[in-house]
Amino acid sequence: MQTFDEMYTRLPYAFFTEGAQVREHYKIYDEWLARQPGDMMAKRREEAEMIFRRVGITFAVYGEKDESGAGTERLIPFDLIPRIIPAHEWDALERGLVQRVQALNRFIFDVYHDQEIIKAGIVPREQIENNAQFRPEMVGVKVPNQIYSNISGIDIVRAPNAAGEGEYYVLEDNLRVPSGVSYMLENRKMMMRLFPQLFNAHRVAPIAHYPDLLLETLRSSSPGTTAEPTVVVLTPGMYNSAYFEHAFLAQQMGVELVEGQDLFVKDNFVYMRTTRGPRRVDVIYRRVDDDFLDPTVFRSSSSLGCAGLVHAYRAGNVTICNAVGTGVADDKSIYPYVPQMIAFYLGEEPLLHNVPTYQCRNPDDLAYTLANLKDLVVKEVHGAGGYGMLVGPAATKTEIEDFRQALKANPGGYIAQPTLSLSSCPTFVESGIARATLTCAPTYSAEKPYKWCPAA
Repeated sequence: MQTFDEMYTRLPYAFFTEGAQVREHYKIYDEWLARQPGDMMAKRREEAEMIFRRVGITFAVYGEKDESGAGTERLIPFDLIPRIIPAHEWDALERGLVQRVQALNRFIFDVYHDQEIIKAGIVPREQIENNAQFRPEMVGVKVPNQIYSNISGIDIVRAPNAAGEGEYYVLEDNLRVPSGVSYMLENRKMMMRLFPQLFNAHRVAPIAHYPDLLLETLRSSSPGTTAEPTVVVLTPGMYNSAYFEHAFLAQQMGVELVEGQDLFVKDNFVYMRTTRGPRRVDVIYRRVDDDFLDPTVFRSSSSLGCAGLVHAYRAGNVTICNAVGTGVADDKSIYPYVPQMIAFYLGEEPLLHNVPTYQCRNPDDLAYTLANLKDLVVKEVHGAGGYGMLVGPAATKTEIEDFRQALKANPGGYIAQPTLSLSSCPTFVESGIARATLTCAPTYSAEKPYKWCPAA
């Protein structure tokens, strides 16, 4: 299978040996690394892990238990070898992602208002109204600036195209509660601490301003009833897998981190309890799924949200970012239609392409998928975070057969994609420098004017 390497135009038998043809944007780094003592990288890695453990930069892994039966906590993923993306490639990614998120926001607005894309026969009505993430409560509701996904996490991969060059593809869109930007910020901070000389040798785009830009984005979405809006971060609590990020972003923005029990609604306004009495809340950056936001509207058993929140939201007295119902656009059954959305709403050709996708609700696509399960990646349309999926080449016969039965029972609940030959990049592991595949997940912060926040 054809491979594209991020660092080399011609791969050597071993990294950093004669015969390697290094790409232009990696040459300074290649020369620097060749001058380093042999044990330097291992020592730097130990230092990084020690600091991450001391600070507590971890994330929980659902479904994994340690010997005591408690949930598994993993250290933040960190690679000593930087993945260098040259400015012209990043600029192209920016244009493509701005285009994509604009179209997705237009689509969500349309779904909850005039539904022109359905009337035009581009997206089937049943794909919307039977979607578990479609919220009838949002029909006709106005949101500030008509932006539903203020913060969008778009998963990007690179694979060789027909010409053998590396091309960026969108793997999936995460518009509900995208997560992970704090780890990117901490990774960059660690790299600057361990290798300050590298930042002197390269013009590296800064990212430390991300929390300021996030706060600006949230404030700009305020209902407009006050000149100094109060912003809070709503977390499910300390047992959530991304709690470190919730606390980190609240601290970096200088806003309160709250749980549902800290909020209450009075006269269709939202307040938080403080030691100085109630304080009105204007913008909620929620890290809680729709189902748990308001027990009077969605899941009645939820203790993670706030009773009456949706009524205050519909009245226009508080903004929830991302908007309720945004998940209708990041459902994997909607993903194949994004190129058509771009053409329909923007009158443009997509600057970034989707990965070819088989919609198992279509009989022909289902037949192909069932016949080729061992070679495909099959995903639940409502799944997220890598859960509910089959990676055919890495699956056992039993796993494949179990998925076959699930597909037959509910074909509309799945899509399938070919396994791509993802680009490789040198990475530092226990045994030294090895080759790994590269995935980059830019986080896009949408507001007026649109701004771009890299997170790779």
